[in-house]
Amino acid sequence: MNNGPLSGLRVLEFGQIAAGPFSGMLLADLGADVVKIERPDGGDGMRAWPPLVSNSESGERFSGGFAALNRNKRSVAIDLKDPHSLRRLRNLCDRADVIVENFRPGVLARLGLSYKALSQSNSRLVYCSLSGYGQSGPYSQKGAFDVTIQAISGVMSVTGNRDGPPVKCGVPISDFAAGLYASYSIVAATYKASRTGVGAYIDCSMLGAVLGIAALQHSEYFCTSVPPRRLGSAHPQNAPYQGFDAADGSFVVAAGNQELWHELCVAVGNPDLENDPRFRTQELRAKNQLQLAGLLQSIFAERSRAEWLTALDARGIPCAPVNDFREIFADHHVEFMGLVHELQLPNAVKMKTVGFPVSMTGYSFGIQRPPPPLGKHTEEVFGEWLGEDQNEQCTAL
Repeated sequence: MNNGPLSGLRVLEFGQIAAGPFSGMLLADLGADVVKIERPDGGDGMRAWPPLVSNSESGERFSGGFAALNRNKRSVAIDLKDPHSLRRLRNLCDRADVIVENFRPGVLARLGLSYKALSQSNSRLVYCSLSGYGQSGPYSQKGAFDVTIQAISGVMSVTGNRDGPPVKCGVPISDFAAGLYASYSIVAATYKASRTGVGAYIDCSMLGAVLGIAALQHSEYFCTSVPPRRLGSAHPQNAPYQGFDAADGSFVVAAGNQELWHELCVAVGNPDLENDPRFRTQELRAKNQLQLAGLLQSIFAERSRAEWLTALDARGIPCAPVNDFREIFADHHVEFMGLVHELQLPNAVKMKTVGFPVSMTGYSFGIQRPPPPLGKHTEEVFGEWLGEDQNEQCTAL
């Protein structure tokens, strides 16, 4: 990982399940030395989550979900209830540039591993805590998973069909939005620390992250005082901007301005539709989108999806098939992007995974380390970070 822009950055990840491990993996993918701190009895709970991929000969199983969030890391197993092990861990913290953790608020503080305690001997430390609701406030001790954050944040109120019940987004956006915000903030804080010698404490909540990415929805509420509602695949301020059914499958059209609206009317063979008084402007099309969708659906049902996508692409109208994951990973553009990488698991089974999805000059993503077996790098990390002479000279907490 020497070519990574974060090469040389030392990160301790006290991560479990999704948000913390995802943040740690993003840093590791960019070259940071990310050391995952786990308890010896099972480690990160994600290690037990399906799908569990089995070696056909040995029968040894390994979690594909864990693998997808923990490549390019090392694992150190530490018994946090053992004073000697805790002292050794404290020494690692003194050598770290970054700590990422997503325990419930107060857990690490009770072990003497809070930012306040650690920054006294490591002033450059950047310490990021991820949690459901933040480190303080009425909900700070409330448990959280992605689905509960989607519910309380309002996301579920705008997800689903117009007349159906609220549903959660199929991707755990609360965990991954928080992980993205955390990594972005960590990089910003380490840049400042490199200039000033002073680190920072980052309090990153899943609730805050989801509200942050819901910018268009909360702007609608703040401007109108009316909460946005469920619209299926439609858009509250734009039309036609939604999914339709062709004769043999579903696709999406996003004719989001006047020029594209003109092109769409020509593409569907109904140029007079452009000047229909119900649909002349974007505002009117959004207001009357149910009527517009009904008209377009009757036209789109007459031909195949491939025919419509070809016709729409020819006129520069943004459109796409509604793919499942089998279809998108067979797509020639995804193949061209080089997003899919082979990942060997510790049980010698190979699987595929999506690598770091952003390209930049001077950096080439690669999987340098497979997802680590629990505790595999414990002594290796202590030896590298502390040195053999210091390894047993543990400072008191």
